[in-house]
Amino acid sequence: MDKITIRSDRQDDYTFTYKGEEVVLKAGSILSIANGLNDVVLPTTQMKIMNNLIVIKDSVKKQ
Repeated sequence: MDKITIRSDRQDDYTFTYKGEEVVLKAGSILSIANGLNDVVLPTTQMKIMNNLIVIKDSVKKQ
C-alpha cells in the first residue's frame, strides 16, 4: 500500500509511532503518510479501515 490517510474521530489526541518516533494525531484531524503503513505502529484501538483510509474511533466505554 503506497499512501495511507489516518483520520481521527476521537475527542482526544491519539499517539502512534512512525519510523521509531512518537507522532500525535490531534483530535478530529487528518494525516497522510506517503509510504503507507510500512513504518507505522498503531496502538490497539477501535478503528475502521476503508481502502487507504484508517479512521481512529473513540474508545468504547463500559457502562
